[in-house]
Amino acid sequence: MKAKIAVATVSGKAYYKLVNELKNRGIAFLSLKPWEPMPLDIDVVITTEKERDLVKHPKTLIYENSADPAIIIDEAVRLIQGRKSYEKVVVGIDPGETFGVAVLGDGNVIETSSCSSSEETMQIVLQAFGKLPTSINVVKVGDAPVYTKELLRLLDDSLPENITIEIVSEAGTSHFTKNATHRRGIRDMMSAAIIAGRRGQLYLRKKKQ
Repeated sequence: MKAKIAVATVSGKAYYKLVNELKNRGIAFLSLKPWEPMPLDIDVVITTEKERDLVKHPKTLIYENSADPAIIIDEAVRLIQGRKSYEKVVVGIDPGETFGVAVLGDGNVIETSSCSSSEETMQIVLQAFGKLPTSINVVKVGDAPVYTKELLRLLDDSLPENITIEIVSEAGTSHFTKNATHRRGIRDMMSAAIIAGRRGQLYLRKKKQ
């Protein structure tokens, strides 16, 4: 995939955080010094406040070292796609000893995470809906009997009423991911993306009863 995002900074801390986030999502990027010429095919540049005046590009985002890099990467992706918000955001979750999480905006994977507990997974879900403007919100959870029940309880207790929860069959997800990688966390995130794209059974929320 050709890079559409450039990270233009000499700040080691900012560069590490931004690049780590981009690599975790599998997003191609170009590394440049702020004063270097910008290739014509770059759509968005991310830099720091101190280096902003050195960057010559019409779409430049400013990153603060104390901020969550995921937020500015989300904004960069939206700019590349020519939109400021999504109509529908779906969060897919593959429960297990490691919880895979995938966030889809209008069918496109925009973020993936690997969590070690139901509580950590819950925080990732809340963050995803909190930072992505959208009119339709859905959480789809894989039907792993040992882990799904507790996670559903947490989701039901913590999520606003307007968010729909579905239980999705995990049948066949391992078939699509078993040859992709030997790293369990990555397999779980890939399975979560598959779950997010499947139709599930509506989970009756207690808040709506």
